[in-house]
Amino acid sequence: MNTKRLLVLNIIILIILVGGGFAAYSYYNRTVNYLSTDNAQISGQQVTIMAPANGKLFDWNAKVGDHFSKDDQIGTILSAGTGTTATPTQIPVTLPSNGTVVQNNAVKDSFVAAGMPLAIVYDLDHLWVTANIEETSIDEIAVNQDVDVYIDAFPNTTLKGKVAQIGLATSGTFSLLPSTNSTGNYTKVTQVIPVKISLDDYKGLQLAPGMNVTVRIHK
Repeated sequence: MNTKRLLVLNIIILIILVGGGFAAYSYYNRTVNYLSTDNAQISGQQVTIMAPANGKLFDWNAKVGDHFSKDDQIGTILSAGTGTTATPTQIPVTLPSNGTVVQNNAVKDSFVAAGMPLAIVYDLDHLWVTANIEETSIDEIAVNQDVDVYIDAFPNTTLKGKVAQIGLATSGTFSLLPSTNSTGNYTKVTQVIPVKISLDDYKGLQLAPGMNVTVRIHK
């Protein structure tokens, strides 16, 4: 009986050691060969379509999901002319670049003021990933490094990409209220630097700006 118990105990210890060895190797492999972060998301070029003049939004042809090409006219503003008998001026609302409408704030026949946001568009065919890398690790990042991209919304598909650009300033630099060191009780906080990652192929996924992403950058 004691021999059997000793044999079982030895088998359990062996399993624990083997399992621990695999876990240790996996951790070593991840930390030495890769740099990973889940502080990342799908990004793209956001373009806000603004009213070019004061007047009545006489015509509006855009809705969420519609795709337009550069210089396409999506609306018309009827603006008051000069003089008592002047004919109202029709001012076109056009797109400065290719894009798909992702937000529509315009209401046809309503009055709009110059500079009022009417819609937001993205070029959904040219999205990328923005990964925020801690400043203490940024020296491990270089342009053209291979990247594995895991999107929370599509857990069964891995996308491939490359480091395209490394930011020249921390994300906090562009904050409306950037942190300062003016107080005596200042606590240092590790900053993050945005890294742009291009995507080789969407693999048919319907990517949307703002989706959460985890990236694994090959060192």
